[in-house]
Parts: sequence; C-alpha cells; structure tokens
Amino acid sequence: MADRRDLEFSYSLTDRILRLSLGELADFSGAKFDGDFDLSLEEAQRRKHEYVAEQIGIGPSRRVLDLGCGWGGLLDFIRRRGATGVGVTLSSAQAAACRRHGLDVRLHDAREVTRETFGSFDAVASLGAFEHFCSPEDHAAGRQEAIYRQLFANIAEMLPEGGRLYLQTMVFGPRMIPYEQVDIDAPRDSDAWHLALMQRMFPGSWLPEGAEQVIRCAQPGFALVSNVSGRLDYIETIRRWRERFAEPSLRKTALKVSLVPRWLTSRDFRLAFTPGTSPNRVCFERELLEHHRLVFEKSGAA
Repeated sequence: MADRRDLEFSYSLTDRILRLSLGELADFSGAKFDGDFDLSLEEAQRRKHEYVAEQIGIGPSRRVLDLGCGWGGLLDFIRRRGATGVGVTLSSAQAAACRRHGLDVRLHDAREVTRETFGSFDAVASLGAFEHFCSPEDHAAGRQEAIYRQLFANIAEMLPEGGRLYLQTMVFGPRMIPYEQVDIDAPRDSDAWHLALMQRMFPGSWLPEGAEQVIRCAQPGFALVSNVSGRLDYIETIRRWRERFAEPSLRKTALKVSLVPRWLTSRDFRLAFTPGTSPNRVCFERELLEHHRLVFEKSGAA
C-alpha cells in the first residue's frame, strides 16, 4: 500500500491550495454529472453523494464507515443525513482538516480497519482510495489479490447480512500499455510518458487490473449489485478542478511561492505538480485508465 509518506506527498503538500480552490470540505474524487455538464461542480458532487446514499442506505441512526475519507465531503453529507460517519485516512493534513469541522476521522491504515478496532457498521463507502491499497512492490511480489481479498473480508465482518459497500475507484483501462514501457524519459505526450507522470503524482500506488479483478476479489463475501463507468464524468471533474486551481488568489499565490524551494530541489515534485499537462485526464481520455462505481452487498457466504 502507498504508505503515509507517499500520501503526505500526494495530498498533504498541497492541502491548503486544494481547500482554497475546492472548499474546506473538498470532495477530491470524481463527481457525477451523468452527461449534464451544465451542473456546477458542487451540484455534481452532491448528486454523487445522493447516489451513494441511495445505494448503501445513509440515514438517521445508521453508522457509516468512509475508507479514505479525504477532506470529509462525504462524511459531512452523512452527518447532514442524520447518520454517524467515521472516516480513516493516512494524510495528516486531511485528518486535521476534517477534525476542525467536527468530523470523526482517524489517522489509520484502511487495510487494518477491523470489527475489533472500529466496531460494526451499517454501510461502508470508499471513494478514490482503493487505488492506493496496493503498491508496485506488492504487485511485483504477487500480493495484490491477497491484499484486496483481506480488505473485503475485513469489511464483510463489520457489516450485517445484506449490508452494502460502495466502492469508487480508478483501474487500468482497456488500452493500457505494457507496464515495462512506462518511462518518464519516453517521448513527451506519449502514453508511456503520461503514465509515468501519474506515477509521480501518486507514488506507492498500483491500480487494479480492471473492474473484473475487484469483483473477483470481493467474492465470496460480497455479491455485485451494480457496476457503472464514471470515466466521462471524471474527465469533466478534472477539467473543473483545473479551472478552480487556476483561479487567481493572493493566498494561493503565497502558498505556491512557499513551495518554490521544494520545486527547485525535487524533480519528482516538479513532475507531479507542474508537468504542464493533466496526465490523469489524458489517461482517461485515451482509455489507459477506467473509472468504476461499484455497489456490493454482503452475501450469505461471508
């Protein structure tokens, strides 16, 4: 799994810039436009939260776990629905931001959340965190499926019979190139170069090979209820994010200036945060990556 240092690099270094651009309770996962791109970003994120609530049952007296809760967007929605939300993250900046808003968030490895350590839940959600649960080293050692199966087993133990899990994640897409071709020194704008930039943005993370691998690893504890692609929605979400990040702000400018020493001394930092392109958007457009909204229900085999 991407460790705390990796996630601090991906999410904590730019924490304040992101919150100034997207709001204190920023939702940094793909929104749900469903083709209606006249929606604002906030409306599309709310549509996603409402979809999650409908799929797994979020309402009064329900206890809901958010694995990889980010800056607390879904947790705040859970609270507004009268339910009790508990979140986990490995980013200290995310945890601190959530706690400032009264959200119950723990600095904890999502793979180690069990019934013994966190108790039982009525429903579980994970939006955009699953892609961090396996590292390149785990994959190379053949541990990827074991990691996923153990995670699903832990979740199943925390849920009642018929309890549901909502899982939103990126996966490698149908046009993914052989991994050994991925190279930061490949020609600029090539598939190999954009994928290498993604590696710099999210060090320590390895994606599932496809939705089929995720579904397979969820068995026998979970049955698939639905699987919907969110690729086009994610492309639009990334476009909106980039617009927000580019909006002028004296506070954002000051924060960016404070990062100049890191920019000057770290090639990885420059490649991750100022590559002059949007590698995640390009990878989605070229179908090197896919995006899935999966709903599972705990089955009798769990």
